[in-house]
Amino acid sequence: MTTPLFRPGRILATPGALSALKHAGQHASEFISRHLVGDWGTVSADDKAANDESLRDGSRLLSAYLLATAVKIWIITEAVDDHGNREATTVLLPDEY
Repeated sequence: MTTPLFRPGRILATPGALSALKHAGQHASEFISRHLVGDWGTVSADDKAANDESLRDGSRLLSAYLLATAVKIWIITEAVDDHGNREATTVLLPDEY
């Protein structure tokens, strides 16, 4: 396993994301693990670059992944300060943002 690039803070998931994961037969942990090591999933090149910058400046991180059912989930890690401290990491559906 690769070493995480940042601390996630509290890990949360919305009811919609939990339902989608259950329907797909998948677990949030597989996507959170990818998020923590900098595998940002299906985000754009600009969003990948923004995430890479966020690792340096401590701001928000966003990953997007497709479930086996083709449903998209997001994982967002919110910043607390400019020193890389993170408040929470949330698994959600895009329409729940």
